[in-house]
Amino acid sequence: MNNLLAALMFFTRLPFWRIKQVPKDSFKHVVSYWSFCGWLTGGVMALVAWCGLSLPAEVAVVLALASRLLLTGALHEDGLADFFDGFGGGRNREDTLRIMKDSHIGSYGVLGLVVYYLLAYSMLANMPHYRLLPAVLLCGDCWSKFVCSNIINLLPYARTESESKAKTVYSRMTAGEMLISALGGVAPLSLLVVWGYGRFVLIGCLLSAIIFLLLTGLFRRRLGGYTGDCCGAVFLLAELGFWLAFVLLPIY
Repeated sequence: MNNLLAALMFFTRLPFWRIKQVPKDSFKHVVSYWSFCGWLTGGVMALVAWCGLSLPAEVAVVLALASRLLLTGALHEDGLADFFDGFGGGRNREDTLRIMKDSHIGSYGVLGLVVYYLLAYSMLANMPHYRLLPAVLLCGDCWSKFVCSNIINLLPYARTESESKAKTVYSRMTAGEMLISALGGVAPLSLLVVWGYGRFVLIGCLLSAIIFLLLTGLFRRRLGGYTGDCCGAVFLLAELGFWLAFVLLPIY
């Protein structure tokens, strides 16, 4: 419970700290419970999209995406912008890490966020079966966070603990935590599977996993590890891959 509360405190801006104080060590395990945070953030997006189904698709999509921004304080988007700045402007490991740590956003970060949201908006607003939007938002959020959480098992942290923005280095998952993380990411997918969209779920999951592996390889080559910004970038880009399966493939 402490680890889950720590994850909700870390990955959202809701006042979960009022429930109870958690040990500092719990924040080393927040990534293991990241997929369960997706039940909250993805669930709110799904609820907003469902309430907006009677509105034009474009309006519902903007409101749904905005709801997660409010919940997370744009935590993941900040990581995505830093990722584009660092890997766009850096020429070596030291340059990339230095630029990613800079609190100011550069031209690569601005352009990266613009392109990301243009893609996200276009994909979701033009989904062939628009009434699937709430379920796709929920499942994409949870699944992509589970996929991204495995980065801490594959790569070391690229900085020292004192150099990290959060002043915390995540611990690698135990076998039990891996099962918990998988449950949080996989369970919501049953919604789409039960409704008969299992093949599209499979394709979306594979696309997310491919994006994750490609970016993980890039981080290994350039940084020799990962940072918190890398986690945010992988999550958002892997989520685009999941959405893509429900946009480009005809659904009958």
